Amino acid sequence: MTPSPFLETALEAARRAGETILRYYHSEFEVELKPDQTPVTVADREAEDLIRSILLGRFPEHGFTGEETGVSASDAEYRWLVDPLDGTKSFVRGYPFFSTQIALMHGDELVLGVSLAPVFNETAWAERGQGAWLNGEQIHVSGVSRMEDATVSLGNITTLAKDAEGWSALGRVLARANRTRGYGDFYHYHLLAAGKIDAVIESDVNILDVAALAVIVREAGGVFTDLRGRPVGLEIHGALAAPPALHGAIFEALQGLHAPEIIGKPDPIGL
Repeated sequence: MTPSPFLETALEAARRAGETILRYYHSEFEVELKPDQTPVTVADREAEDLIRSILLGRFPEHGFTGEETGVSASDAEYRWLVDPLDGTKSFVRGYPFFSTQIALMHGDELVLGVSLAPVFNETAWAERGQGAWLNGEQIHVSGVSRMEDATVSLGNITTLAKDAEGWSALGRVLARANRTRGYGDFYHYHLLAAGKIDAVIESDVNILDVAALAVIVREAGGVFTDLRGRPVGLEIHGALAAPPALHGAIFEALQGLHAPEIIGKPDPIGL
């Protein structure tokens, strides 16, 4: 595929952010706690500043929402959604499951996603109508349609685990699945888009964590919704991603997960 200027720029920004993050990985750095008690480091801040300067330097009329710097030009036609270091808790502990997430929204639709995992030397990307790609190879979701044949990966399911109804609904899925794992963060979405696993379920996500991944899964032929069955937008209540037929089967098994206290609160970042 020939990348658009938007995609070229996002790939460049992700690559340079990844280089910045790796300079700090396994080194000494201070860890601060944000008001929501999540950690932030100099790597988060430097990576986001770099991404922001590249994207807005190329497209100054675009809006930007970043994990660390917040929202600017929220009424712009195009708007970048960025988590420079998704998985900071893993990064701090020397665990390699962290990534850089860059998505582009046109109006209310997510149209581009880049997900770069620097330790894995792995980059997935997609653009509306152009398919999904992983390190230069086009990828597709699996053809699995039955839960009995599916490998299901769980992400953050804290609110599901705390609620009897939610836990019971999740149990209905896991009891039927062929295999259950918990790869988490960006990684299980890369595996899903490449057809190596078959479903991802999370109850507690931030739109900045999954916006790019939603585009990648969609362009790989999958379905990515929240746990209410709605397309991913600025407000998101959990995540369910799978090939089309399997998505419907899992969603049906998860019926009852419609209360915010079960499937997680919407994103708090002020999007």
